[in-house]
Amino acid sequence: MMLRQAPSESGRRDADRSLLETVAAVDRLGRFTAELSWEALPGQVRERALLMLADTLGVAVAGARTPELRRLLDAWAPPAGDATVLGTGRRAGADDAAWLNGTAACALELDEGNKHAQGHPAAHVLFAAVATAQTLDSVRSGGEVLAALVAGYEVAARFGQAVRRRTDLHTHGHWGATGAGAAVAALRRLPPGRVAAAIDAAGGLVYVSPWAVVLDGSFVRNLWAAGANVSGLVAARLAAAGLAEVAGTPARTLGGPVGDLDPAVLTEGLGDRFAVTEGYVKRHASCSYTHPAADAVLALRARHGFVAADVARVTVDTHRLAAPLAPLATRTRLAAMFSIPYVVAVALADGAVAPASFDEARRGDPATLDLAARVSVRHDPALDRRLPAERVSRVTVDLGDGASHTVEQPNPVGDADHEPFGPLEVRDKLSRLIGADDARRVLDVVAALPEAPDGAALLGELP
Repeated sequence: MMLRQAPSESGRRDADRSLLETVAAVDRLGRFTAELSWEALPGQVRERALLMLADTLGVAVAGARTPELRRLLDAWAPPAGDATVLGTGRRAGADDAAWLNGTAACALELDEGNKHAQGHPAAHVLFAAVATAQTLDSVRSGGEVLAALVAGYEVAARFGQAVRRRTDLHTHGHWGATGAGAAVAALRRLPPGRVAAAIDAAGGLVYVSPWAVVLDGSFVRNLWAAGANVSGLVAARLAAAGLAEVAGTPARTLGGPVGDLDPAVLTEGLGDRFAVTEGYVKRHASCSYTHPAADAVLALRARHGFVAADVARVTVDTHRLAAPLAPLATRTRLAAMFSIPYVVAVALADGAVAPASFDEARRGDPATLDLAARVSVRHDPALDRRLPAERVSRVTVDLGDGASHTVEQPNPVGDADHEPFGPLEVRDKLSRLIGADDARRVLDVVAALPEAPDGAALLGELP
């Protein structure tokens, strides 16, 4: 039997220092969260937060209407409560609503993300906060709800940026719980020390979520972000009960089984730089690592006028984060959404990557599969050096007549740094996903939220 080597004296000192630095950082995050005011935020932050909220809510409504989520709702059979289960016309308790809404938001791979956080802060935070606002005994204004969301997003994104995640782990389910704990504790109006305790406790309620499960297409992956929302609800209850403390727990979990944690990142520029302004809105219903390749083939298709039948082969050179998505996989909707060959084939064939592209019948289409088999993916280590600012894919399309076309896509369309989406693009996206009437309902609720005296009542008008 192999025994683990005991840590050296210097190793123990480093661990103790990291623990103390994490305690200090979490304390600061707790104060930041408790004191944040919607009205005091810069205009750009408020505008981007409303865009993030509208996009994420609309995507969750669309996800709830998939066959998979309808079956899950039937099997879940949540008891009636006060929190909206988006897209269903149902209401449930806070925990059930957070589970179901968080799952729906991830089901179509269309939810807002943040490349600097290396994941999806909104999906890990928003549904715990909304469910809390709708189930508290006293009223919270729309501005208070929004401030909690911005703070929770910020906390989650900073933990995402501070964690150097194990390469075999997916981005969902671990660091995001800290932001959910922060947002819920703020809405419960806990004092700064208790908010910090909720963040700390949420850091001890994390998932260790393997990439292999995702690439295999297991639906359980869609519940990891939802579980982080529920962890945030639980952590805030622990803090409210006086059963949580600021003990540096994330240094032992996020800086342990999940990877390495750099506490300095947690508070660097806190209050001056807001992560919500750095996010991306997704254009394609697939993993964001597939987007630059899809955008590239769409650009080449439009520029040179070829069609799928003209294509002899496609070569995608990409960075280390996207390289594991090289296999052609179509066993489930999720597997196909994480397959660069399949996503590229759909983009070439249809001129878009829509949710219907991943329905069961389409995943078995012989012509699409034949085209996908002509797509190869290569890891180019030179592109790794451009992370995280750029998630580059370089795509070469060779045609049957001997012509060859190459383009490099530095970031997905919709990224804050590359052709960012604004209100008009989000309106168009939601109209396609859930219909113009429901898109208007989502956008009207979000637009009215900053001035709403009762945020929960207004959120109850969502589809």
